[in-house]
Amino acid sequence: MKKGLLCLAGMSLSLLSLVACNNTSSSAEDFVCGLVNIGDQTETYTLAHINGFEAAAKKLGIPSENIIYQNNVGEDGSKVTSGIENCLAEGASIVFTNSYGHQDYTYAAAKENKDVTFVADTGDYAALTGLDNFKNAFTNIYEARYVSGVVGGLKLKELVEGKSKDNRTLSDENFDGNNIKIGYVGAYTYAEVISGYTAFYLGVERGLEGATRNGQPVGVTMDVFFTDSWYDQDGEQKAAEGLIDEGCVLIGQHADSSGAPNACQSAYGQGKTVYSVGYNVDMREVAPDAALTSATNNWEVYYEYALGLAMEGKGKEIATDWAKGYAEDAVGITELGKNVAEGTADVVEQVEKDLHDGKLHVFDTSTFTVGGEHITSQKVDFSIIDFSTGNVRFEGEEKETVKKDGDVTYVEESVDRSAPYFQIKIDGINWKNK
Repeated sequence: MKKGLLCLAGMSLSLLSLVACNNTSSSAEDFVCGLVNIGDQTETYTLAHINGFEAAAKKLGIPSENIIYQNNVGEDGSKVTSGIENCLAEGASIVFTNSYGHQDYTYAAAKENKDVTFVADTGDYAALTGLDNFKNAFTNIYEARYVSGVVGGLKLKELVEGKSKDNRTLSDENFDGNNIKIGYVGAYTYAEVISGYTAFYLGVERGLEGATRNGQPVGVTMDVFFTDSWYDQDGEQKAAEGLIDEGCVLIGQHADSSGAPNACQSAYGQGKTVYSVGYNVDMREVAPDAALTSATNNWEVYYEYALGLAMEGKGKEIATDWAKGYAEDAVGITELGKNVAEGTADVVEQVEKDLHDGKLHVFDTSTFTVGGEHITSQKVDFSIIDFSTGNVRFEGEEKETVKKDGDVTYVEESVDRSAPYFQIKIDGINWKNK
């Protein structure tokens, strides 16, 4: 923290706009940027942001001392505002916040500081505000979750066929009828989580294709347990333990700690057949036997793009809604664990290529049903509702999200805005709350 920061921290955002840099071109040596994080390097989601930010800054030649980090900033208004103020006090001409709960306070700062660009990562209403200095960004992480699901499905298929190279087998407790039981630890019942776990489930089904048991095709059923927290090491571990006790063989996650992989590794060490698919970072260090892979964001792609424009004085030209996936190398999976099924790498390579080339649509409507039927329409109202009052806060359009690409009908995701809006509860997935 630079000298003078503490005395400036009490200024109002409007006063700080006088000392913050504006959107004029500057050299890398003079360019200052800020990142307000909900966690720190010990929390996997924030670690992915910091790693991406630092990699992008290095490529652009931005000195490390010109990066203003505000870590462990919870979603409390005063804390978020203070974190933003600290970045502005240091002269940041662009400020990023990395949690959905930061968005309202980022928007307030953008209204008062028109010469500074603000980005609410994972936010969803920048386009509706009319501000040209307020942006949203996310990745098409659902694509990577699909691929990670394929990895998990291939392992399940290997287990069904009795060919697991780690000599694990399935028992009756791992089945519901002819469906293998799997679990998922989710944070909240938000579209972001629903989109992700659905993609994971569909990927598992893809990997499991062709598996039979007693002469009948094998399917999969998934229980999702919500922890009501993005980061809760103990809560996530207990959720995974509960799912494992129910007989779940594979545990995915959209939560930011290593709690679920820890639970899988512990159970695996006790002789149970269970594997982990993580999120954000490689989980092999905490689950060397159980970890198959993790879905991960490559935030360097976005930060290099946004910081590059801001450094040229073109912060307002940053896309209002940015969301990229495999086609831009913005998402991926981590290295495969030692116990993945034989041939997994080759299958993953082809699936990733199809996603990169636009040949594969994750939410292909022919691959899932709702109430036993394939859907033909799914309209989404993009208005932003204040759930405390029920009133519309920002008026948006209602749009049809079911699209066609040749002979394929699919549900479109993260095109009309960067934040996910797929909220369909498909057959085969059950919710389990605290």
